[in-house]
Amino acid sequence: MIEFKNLVKKFGTRTVLNGLSLNIREGEIIFVLGTSGTGKSVLLKNIVGLMTPDEGEIWIDGQEVSKFTEDQYLPIRKKCGMVFQHPALFDSLTIFENVAFSLRRHYQLPETEITEKVKTALKLVHLHGVESKKPAQISYGMQKRVSLARTIALQPKILLFDEPTTGLDPVTTTAVNQLIQDLSRELKTTSVVVSHDMNCALSIADRIVVLDKGQIVALGTPDELKRSEIPLVRDFLAEALTV
Repeated sequence: MIEFKNLVKKFGTRTVLNGLSLNIREGEIIFVLGTSGTGKSVLLKNIVGLMTPDEGEIWIDGQEVSKFTEDQYLPIRKKCGMVFQHPALFDSLTIFENVAFSLRRHYQLPETEITEKVKTALKLVHLHGVESKKPAQISYGMQKRVSLARTIALQPKILLFDEPTTGLDPVTTTAVNQLIQDLSRELKTTSVVVSHDMNCALSIADRIVVLDKGQIVALGTPDELKRSEIPLVRDFLAEALTV
């Protein structure tokens, strides 16, 4: 479904992605791990066209998209739902209005259909009775789930998560990871999760990618990575085992 071929992205003299090649299979949950500044979030932004590579190709559903114009990229973006590190909700809007926002902006739908989609999305993330509340009236973990509901209300084929559990306590982190897994299976989406948390990856990923200096140093199932002798992978595993 998504393929990177020899992807290169530079910022001035700094090369963040250095000839990266990767196939992401349809319907899988793939975690992208690595130390800070190694290109994890840059990879996500290249998928949705927020950044474009300096070299290489990006293929999505059989289309080479890395040279697309803004207008050409719009149908690709509609296939993608991106959940950012912070909830980024509109403080002045209710939870219902936050989830409905993109539906109203991008689609000409009757209000009855929008209401149904919002209710379904909130139910999928296990939020009940919060529609009329403002973001400040609910917990940060619940705000994260509202952000996820807003994304899945658009019914994307691809879900992209940028550090989705940052700032959450261990209990809420587990709940969010379980949501990612459940939603990916129930909605049959392809999910790409950027993270630094090996423990989360071992719990729900189909495959794990470990980046270092803009290149893939390890790729495999959780069981395969547990047997890895690569020092960076062992460091991540050691940290997971101490949690």
